[in-house]
Amino acid sequence: MRETVFIGFGSNVGDRLDFCDRAVTLLGLLPHSQLLGVSMLYETEPVNDHAQPGDGWFLNGVVQIETDITPKSLLDILREIERSLGRDEDHRSGPRTIDLDILFYGQQTIDEPDLVVPHPRVHHRRFVLMPLSELDPLFIHPVHQRTISQLLAEAKKQPEVRLLFPQPSTRYGSRPACSQPPGP
Repeated sequence: MRETVFIGFGSNVGDRLDFCDRAVTLLGLLPHSQLLGVSMLYETEPVNDHAQPGDGWFLNGVVQIETDITPKSLLDILREIERSLGRDEDHRSGPRTIDLDILFYGQQTIDEPDLVVPHPRVHHRRFVLMPLSELDPLFIHPVHQRTISQLLAEAKKQPEVRLLFPQPSTRYGSRPACSQPPGP
């Protein structure tokens, strides 16, 4: 059965825009999946909570896909994409060319040694909540039972998160529309 999945992506090393673009392109090619939306990009001050990501600011965004790939298989694919884009597996908490996280897998909750869904810190992270709110502001967090909009309103203002301006041209053509176009 197909599920709606939100995947966060970010980069703070090298050509950040290129790494994000390549990751989104690869996510759009996933088998048994459809890319439903891509958020705008946000520039984000690094967060030193459970990691040491370095001083370089991140570019962050979120993609929304519909897939029937199992959560564990999807995680394996995301790790392979990270490796293919130069992620240092020996220093995962350090600066990174690309970081891919399963934020939500439908309304499922998963708590396994190598996979926790929803992402355990998503409700505190403005750099994830802001792009998520573009894609589905009324999505309900399955654990906290709050919408993305509510969680964003409650999130602390630090670290700094700002919309990248100007936004790079996009070839994805999959940004969600605010309303349906008028019918014939």
